[in-house]
Amino acid sequence: MNELVVVSGATKGIGKAVAERFARAGYNIAICARNGDELRQIKNDMEKKYKILVHIKQTDMSDRAQVKDFCYFVLAIQQPVAVLVNNAGYFLSGETMSEKEGALESLMESNVYSAYYLTRGLIDAMKRNKNGHIFNMCSIASIIAYPHGGSYTISKFALLGFSKVLREEMKPHGIRVTAVLPGATKTASWDGVDLPEDRFMKPEDVAEVIFNAYSISDRSVVEEVIIRPQLGDI
Repeated sequence: MNELVVVSGATKGIGKAVAERFARAGYNIAICARNGDELRQIKNDMEKKYKILVHIKQTDMSDRAQVKDFCYFVLAIQQPVAVLVNNAGYFLSGETMSEKEGALESLMESNVYSAYYLTRGLIDAMKRNKNGHIFNMCSIASIIAYPHGGSYTISKFALLGFSKVLREEMKPHGIRVTAVLPGATKTASWDGVDLPEDRFMKPEDVAEVIFNAYSISDRSVVEEVIIRPQLGDI
């Protein structure tokens, strides 16, 4: 029986690239996103191309009740979760003292609470298996504050903090935890920005780094990985 890889926010960008990389390696996939049509298209494409099973559930990861439902959905598949990639989230430009009211709450719900509650929902099953690898998609913004980063930066600092705590807590259970800190990657977040495409990283490059971090011996763990465009931050 194939092991299962769970990826939140997997219909585009890094999430989609990660799901596809593990599908290519023969893992079954469980993914969620807000757009049901895009989920169904990915399911059809990947199952046809890689001959694996893709389980999909339309989910708003900023809604705790829907996150809980997605956890039940994953557990009902009854396959060991080899990898959990907490990828769901979004970027909102602004400065903390002038950004739209509610920006902090919205970004924390999407970028931090989504990872927290999805992990809580699946962790007991992973502990019973004494195996698994959790990747939290942080950001360069997890370690560097920058203009107009506002509450997005706060949320990504928080996600890195969650990753550090989780790493310590999961040591006795055989579960590895990795914080991934990518710089500017060519995703929808950068739509409309007037910069050459080669100034950005490819989502597939980030996915390959994640896959390689997972593939090393379980005697070792990549705790944090920073990936930047060759020419540096934007």
